[in-house]
Amino acid sequence: MSDNQKTQEAQQGAALSFKQKLQNYADLAVQVGLGLGHSEAAKGQRVLVESPVASAELARAVVRSAYKAGASFVDVRWDDDDVQKARFELAPEDSFDTLSKWRVDAETEVAEAGGAVLAIRAADPGLHAHTDPQKLSTFQRAWATYRKPYSLQVMTNALNWNLIMAPLPASAKLIFPELSEDEAVRAYWEAIFTIVRADQPDPVAAWRSHLDKLHQRKKLLTDKQYTALHFKDTAGDTDLTVGLADQHIWGGGTSFTAAGVEFTANIPTEEVWTAPHREQVDGTVVSTKPLSYNGVLIDGIRIRFEGGRVVEASAKTGQDVLRQLIDTDEGSHRLGEVALVPHSSPVGQSGLFFYNTLYDENAASHIAIGAAYRFNVEGGTTMSDEEFAAHGGNDSLVHVDWMLGSPTMNVDGLTKDGNREAIMRGGEFVI
Repeated sequence: MSDNQKTQEAQQGAALSFKQKLQNYADLAVQVGLGLGHSEAAKGQRVLVESPVASAELARAVVRSAYKAGASFVDVRWDDDDVQKARFELAPEDSFDTLSKWRVDAETEVAEAGGAVLAIRAADPGLHAHTDPQKLSTFQRAWATYRKPYSLQVMTNALNWNLIMAPLPASAKLIFPELSEDEAVRAYWEAIFTIVRADQPDPVAAWRSHLDKLHQRKKLLTDKQYTALHFKDTAGDTDLTVGLADQHIWGGGTSFTAAGVEFTANIPTEEVWTAPHREQVDGTVVSTKPLSYNGVLIDGIRIRFEGGRVVEASAKTGQDVLRQLIDTDEGSHRLGEVALVPHSSPVGQSGLFFYNTLYDENAASHIAIGAAYRFNVEGGTTMSDEEFAAHGGNDSLVHVDWMLGSPTMNVDGLTKDGNREAIMRGGEFVI
């Protein structure tokens, strides 16, 4: 794109009102994210919207957009940080394995009815900065265990689902500390609108073009069938070899449900990703961005793998929470995802750290502790757990992404005949 075209797009974006950009964002989430209005298979679907009460304006715009796109029934499940914080501050010590099962049952009911789920993620990154890590661990384990059947439907593309983000005053002030609270929230919104292309005259068309490029990249990498990826940071300590699952498939852009609905799970999305081999990860990896995990900031992560398993783990901040995450189950000691993202992605070029993995993982290449997506292995969605593991796929109650990419990161693909091919240099694709 020429400088003149970029200037014209910026001028056009500035001319749009906040209300129009918010509606564009909602339309993107529904039409590109869930795939409603673009597929006969999605016509008449039920939709569940999950939203914090603080993001009600966006949630209401999504509801209206979903009905206009052909949804038969749209319901909202509301969440609230203050309610959750009150529980961790005041509830009895032995109560944190108690769940509101209906919150998960709502997701399961919609999925089993052939419906779609759209989640608006907006949380205070420091919500649990002073919460007892054991309380958090107990709650997360109980929640993930009960939610596992629904998570498996997500991991196998059994339904069309989508994640988007909205600002909260607490997160906005962290990103823009020099601004007043209202100004920080407005600046946060504008950053979101730019990154997701909601400030463009035809954001859906802009997304179609972007998704086509991701499709080309994932096909190229799938055809290569590398045995492993080697990450080497020329200015850091990361030196990590990630073996890839047998008959792995790269994801990126859109996916399809079994019913034929084409959807985009994350907006924004700049990554291509696949399944590591659960027993073939070796070396040391150091995070290049903090991880905001369940209201706790974990920074300076350093992990060493041997034979696919974590053998050493530390962090400069949030170390106890990191180690409890890793100790969730056997699968959380291993990797379930490896993803490549160019440093020049719109999120990366914004220069902002969002304290939200949905955005931060699209600024840099990353790996995920925990479960692998079944569709990243050929035939994986119909495999038994044992068959999936035999191909190298990992299973766990958790799936948590954290970033290792940087402008000094090189990535090579190792071929079956022992050769090495450059994939990324200085954080950018060269393949």
